[in-house]
Amino acid sequence: MSVLEIVGGAVLLLVGVLVIILCLAQEQKSQDSMTAALTGGSADSFYGKNEGRSKEAILAKITRTLGIILFIVTLALNIVPLFINK
Repeated sequence: MSVLEIVGGAVLLLVGVLVIILCLAQEQKSQDSMTAALTGGSADSFYGKNEGRSKEAILAKITRTLGIILFIVTLALNIVPLFINK
């Protein structure tokens, strides 16, 4: 095992654990859109208007970014050794 594989594996493990923790920290989105449509409920709320600046939006952006990093590191760990060993 090379140093690159060990460091990459540690990064992969750390990012994976962070993604799991952030997913668990987020609140569940309610699926009551059909109920609101039938009862005439409004979807305009303070949270809906300020969605980009709320705690949930920040958690979602961080989770999305860490998911992309997880994907890239996984690909790199599987592709880079193929070129190094040749």
